[in-house]
Amino acid sequence: MAEMNRQIILTARPVGFPKDSDFEMVETPIPEPGDGEIVIQTHYLSVDPYMRGRMNEGRSYAKGVDIGEVMVGGAVGAVVASKHPGFSEGDFANASIGWQAYGAIEGKAARKVDPDLAPISTSLGILGMPGATAYFGLLEVGQPKEGETVVVAGAAGAVGSLVGQIAKIKGCRAVGIAGTDEKVAYVTDGLGFDSGFNYKTTEDYGAALQELCPDGIDVYFDNVGGKISDAIFPLMNLNGRIPVCGQISQYNLTEPEMGPRFTWFFISKRLRMQGFLVFDFADQYDAAIQEMAGWLKEDKLRYREDVVEGLENAPAAFTGMLRGDNIGKRVVKVI
Repeated sequence: MAEMNRQIILTARPVGFPKDSDFEMVETPIPEPGDGEIVIQTHYLSVDPYMRGRMNEGRSYAKGVDIGEVMVGGAVGAVVASKHPGFSEGDFANASIGWQAYGAIEGKAARKVDPDLAPISTSLGILGMPGATAYFGLLEVGQPKEGETVVVAGAAGAVGSLVGQIAKIKGCRAVGIAGTDEKVAYVTDGLGFDSGFNYKTTEDYGAALQELCPDGIDVYFDNVGGKISDAIFPLMNLNGRIPVCGQISQYNLTEPEMGPRFTWFFISKRLRMQGFLVFDFADQYDAAIQEMAGWLKEDKLRYREDVVEGLENAPAAFTGMLRGDNIGKRVVKVI
């Protein structure tokens, strides 16, 4: 074991997009496990959009990060010490230990990872929280039916790229919205989406969507909010469903963005819009991951990892992800 732990702590509340000065790398002693705990040496850590909200002051669905605390986040690595009967040294585990080289956590809050099932990094993506988010958000909240049209915003990200593929598995048309031509090509040519468009080079979102969705939209998986969502609501079909997973277009605004008030469509078309958290489905999590793993082995699901090397580069990797410079799941390789 190394002599010291390395941790990235939050030093300031970001205004707009996070800056490098909002974080600091510190060294602390490597933790020892208490009763029922394990110590994980991080191999990969995750950077995800939800983390931006945890950096703000104020109440949310989960506790935020206090100034001086280790930045929140999931990680996967090797168990190097254990006082929990379910884990032995040498096992691999996934847990929310934050941005650090070593973390101690109660064993009941960790999940054992099988390195023979898939590379351990997938426990942070397709076989982890993003994968479960896509699975439950689409299937439980969106409830797609064969032959329906599913539109996915943020289609080239960790969650959106899986939503479109699961929609195809269920016999739906999948239309992706992404921020570069390369991303659109990735989801259509690489992942099997039926079509898509680049929102940064498209002037009229409504016209583009009408062309790509001539029979209307039955399910809109909303990862972004803002002007894209405003353009979609009028095109939803009767009894359409809108799972709200994220609102990344709004996370780094310094002033609230005013948009059209299209809620009359929810009356006239009897739409259902529902926000959700993956933790709402915790009791079904293992079954979902096993089914996703089966689809992965059958080549019905594909994934891409955007790997950034070095714990010290986690802040830049995170901010870049918020700006959309990744394709697929962004992870930071620590060792």
